[in-house]
Amino acid sequence: MAKKNRSIARERRHVRVRKNLSGTPSRPRLNVFKSLTGIYAQIIDDAQGNTLISASTVDKELREQMKGMKKTEQAKAVGKAIAERAKSKGVTSVVFDRGGFRYTGRVKALADGAREGGLQF
Repeated sequence: MAKKNRSIARERRHVRVRKNLSGTPSRPRLNVFKSLTGIYAQIIDDAQGNTLISASTVDKELREQMKGMKKTEQAKAVGKAIAERAKSKGVTSVVFDRGGFRYTGRVKALADGAREGGLQF
């Protein structure tokens, strides 16, 4: 029997959640991915298969702000940035896709930052 690890388990959870969740043109999907060093968010229209907006801790615009911040603070700043970019493109309502990660810590901070920025989900 093959050894199971965290990343395989997360991918299985993500597939299970994605069976019932998809973004539409009127309400796209806010996808979250976190690594050990960064957090990434994308707003995706699944009907066309396009990424509409993205923000992350490695963006050129946000990288300077991230210095000296804790990871949860960085996630909240990324959430606010993606909400700001989404509002400028006319997106106000999204479906939240946590990507198989637990809704605590950085994922929750990103969601709270996006809500503070004006996104509804």
